[in-house]
Amino acid sequence: MSIQKTLLLVAVGLLIGWGLGATEDPVKVGFVDVEQVLASVDKGKAAREELERKSRDAQARLTPLAQQLETMQKELQAKRFVMSEDAVRAKQLDLVELRNRYETKTKEEEGQFKIDQQRLIGPLLEQLESVIKEVGRDNQYSVIMRIDAPSLVYAREALDLTDLVIKTFNGKG
Repeated sequence: MSIQKTLLLVAVGLLIGWGLGATEDPVKVGFVDVEQVLASVDKGKAAREELERKSRDAQARLTPLAQQLETMQKELQAKRFVMSEDAVRAKQLDLVELRNRYETKTKEEEGQFKIDQQRLIGPLLEQLESVIKEVGRDNQYSVIMRIDAPSLVYAREALDLTDLVIKTFNGKG
């Protein structure tokens, strides 16, 4: 980690500590594993299943092109020495064209998958954020952080609010 990032983290930590220390309320800190919440809540499971289905469908659309590409490559290798130079050149151009189609289709499928992922997971993240804020307010937490936060090195298991957030999230379903 760069020195600038380290100094920034120390400064943020001091500001949070100073801000929390300015009140007479006890400091209460909690942590949430967002990935575990998304994998555990009912809506998250449904979104993951739909994304997996879309991924399988995309793979099914790409497989014929990949097989055709592989077949064409094998055919060119097997017949290369019995074909004329012009025929070899024509097959190579056909191969390049098919490879380009395959790569283009792959990029289209990846782009569509990212759009689908954002469409399905984005609203869940927004709802999860409001649930975490609700849990924080209702249980009087001073700070709730993500377990996967880059600045978090250690967190006691007793401070983990993931199960409470999952229960609250599913209760809103």
